[in-house]
Order: sequence, then structure tokens, then C-alpha cells
Amino acid sequence: MSGRPFRFGIAFQSNKTPSEYQALADQVDRYGFDVVSVYNDLLFQPALGPLLLMAPRLRRAQVGAAALNPYTVHPLEIAGQTALLDLVSGGRAYLGLVRGAWLDRLGIEPVRPRQTLREAVELVRHLLRRDSRAYEGQVFQLAANTCLQYEPVRPAVPIMIGTWGKETARVAGQVADEVKIGGSTNGAMVQALRPFIAEGARQAERAEDAVGVCLGAVTVVDEDRERARALARQEVALYLPVVAPLDPSTDPEWLARLRTAERDQGAAGVADLITDEVLERFAFAGNPADVIRQVERIIHAGAARVEFGTPHGTHPPTAIRLLGEQVLPYFQTSAR
Repeated sequence: MSGRPFRFGIAFQSNKTPSEYQALADQVDRYGFDVVSVYNDLLFQPALGPLLLMAPRLRRAQVGAAALNPYTVHPLEIAGQTALLDLVSGGRAYLGLVRGAWLDRLGIEPVRPRQTLREAVELVRHLLRRDSRAYEGQVFQLAANTCLQYEPVRPAVPIMIGTWGKETARVAGQVADEVKIGGSTNGAMVQALRPFIAEGARQAERAEDAVGVCLGAVTVVDEDRERARALARQEVALYLPVVAPLDPSTDPEWLARLRTAERDQGAAGVADLITDEVLERFAFAGNPADVIRQVERIIHAGAARVEFGTPHGTHPPTAIRLLGEQVLPYFQTSAR
């Protein structure tokens, strides 16, 4: 583990009204969250809008999209969005990048994903520092003297790459500041990807611990732990068929039953197969003590951050209060 302080993030879906985003920002700002993210999922609102509404009301938290992809948004536009968010937030923006999901619905084939992600990072940084030289990548090109026509707040921002893959983790070790494993609360995944991140860092002549690892997932916290876990099963069922095969801890026989249930019964059938052990690996769920226990295991595994994802609880404002008043202070007191 590195000597960096452990950080807590909270993430929101981009399906709310402006007043709702502002109210959420006001509430989150009362607590010790280090990062506030907004998802940029296909067919939801672009994350930039909610982030611009929330950033002025967040006095200390880092803010960013989790995450953009360079197939639907060109790195030139990604750089511009990042620069604008950095301006509005007073230099607290971060950039999340991923390969992208469900691109087949748009007729987009994500060819050469690792090279595309690498070059997207390079080109965004090239643009933010207003480098006048040409950028000549295998995927992206930029002519000489093609610079942003304004001065960004910073010539670089922290960059997170989301992945479950070993090869992409190696690329992140070379060029990113953080790897996020989205949809997981399993500390074993940190240990599985850490050697590849470290290898990439060595190849780029960076410190092996230069890149932190974040685990982020559906979060449902409630004083009534059974109510929380019941809702979490419903929420996790929507994405479990995608992420369960990526986790080496998943039992192949159980996975075969999961696929059959999804095909025959949909999300309801998947939810029926989510045991307590499975739920522990793919969601933060239960009462505050349950979530604290999960986070403790993740810290022990060597992660640098967790991100509590939607829906947070049956009543989101209450759930955010529980996280802010019971979960975060436990770790802040322990660190003293």
C-alpha cells in the first residue's frame, strides 16, 4: 500500500432535474466526501451538465465524469469539457475515461480499445497544455499549431481509467492516475489488477504505486439492513450478468445458472440467484456497520478509494446522511 490517504467518493446517475442536483450537492458538501462523480451512461443526460450545476456548490470535493469514452466523444471535446469543469470547480476536475458499453446499439465497433484509450489520454493532455506541436497517433491526429483558443486553469488534470482488464490496467499504469473497477466491492480484484498496473508503471518509469485503485458499485444503506439488501439485489441484478464473468471469484456453475435465469426470467430471475456472498462482492449493501466492514476489507486489499454509487438507499437523502454521518467519520476517527 502507498502512503496516500484513503479517499471516499459518491456517484450520481444523470437522470435528475437541476434543482435536484443542486440539493444533492448542498447535502454532500456537508460531509467529508473527497470525490463527487456523475455517470455518463448511454442515453442518460451528458454528465457535464449535472457537474456544472453541482461544482459551484461543492467547496472541496474533486468532481468529474465517470466516465467518458473516446468513441462517442472525440478527445478534443473531452479536453474542452474537462477544461470547462476545471474552470467552474476552481481547479478540482478529474477526467474519467472508459472503453464504453453498449456501443453496438449505435453501430460502433470499439476497435483497438487500449490504443484508443492511451491516445485519448495523450491527446487530452496535449490539448490542455496547449502544445503547438502536431500529435500523430495511430488512432487520433492533430495538426501542428492546433491549440485551444483559451487558457485552461491547469495544464493537466488527474485521469482515471475504468477497467476490469489486465491489459488495460497495464496501459493505465503507464498513463493514468487511477484505475476504477466499476461494479465491484471485491478487494481480490484490487490484488488481481495491481501487478499489471505496477508493470505498466515500471515500463513508463513511474513509481509502482503512482496509480491508485478505486472500487465503485451500487450502494444501498439503511438502518434496516434487510430492506437495504433486498433493494441492492434488485439494483445489482441489472448489471451482474455483465460484471460477474469478469470476477475470477465467480463460480462457473453458478454463472451458467445466472445466464439461464437472465435469458428465461430477466432481472427478477437474476436477483433470485444473488446470495449474500455474491452481494458482498458486487454492492455496498446493508446498515452502516455492514458498509464499514466492507470498506475495511477493501482498504486492507490495498485500494486507494471507494465510490458509493446510486441509488444509495430507499430514500437517497437519508442514505447520504448515513454515509456522511456514520460511515465516513468512522474512518476519519480511525486515521487519527
